[in-house]
Amino acid sequence: MSEYPKARIKTTHGDVVVELWNDVAPGHVENFTKLAGNGFYDTLSFHRIIPGFVIQGGCPEGTGTGGPGWNVKNEFNDREHVEGTLSMARSADPDSAGSQFFICLGREHCQHLDGQYTAFGQVVEGLDVVRTIGAIPTDAHDRPSEPAGMETVEVL
Repeated sequence: MSEYPKARIKTTHGDVVVELWNDVAPGHVENFTKLAGNGFYDTLSFHRIIPGFVIQGGCPEGTGTGGPGWNVKNEFNDREHVEGTLSMARSADPDSAGSQFFICLGREHCQHLDGQYTAFGQVVEGLDVVRTIGAIPTDAHDRPSEPAGMETVEVL
């Protein structure tokens, strides 16, 4: 099997490297790498943190309401949502993914996402950084009490 393309998410808490599953979610990988290459994710925050569940980022508004101005058709696949899985966030519309993504913090609270959200990658370095961000205290709306951001996202 050929090696998957990778991307580095440089965060305020350290670097996270993800492999991108272009075999099961080519449209999502293309969208993510295009956004990263255009600097879209640079300086955006992880605006939603739910301990044991996910860290979510990629909203240009920082509120969970924004996106790039287009949607990507779902590519639901058989990859399980386990700790470190990179997946696209969306609204109730299965074809509404845009720029927001999440990284799972564990299998227990993410298994219901299987086949319902497009998993398109996996953390291969920096899982400790993801765990650190996932442990940041939040308010009643799952917003972090301290900055948790992306400095840059680059395709390797």
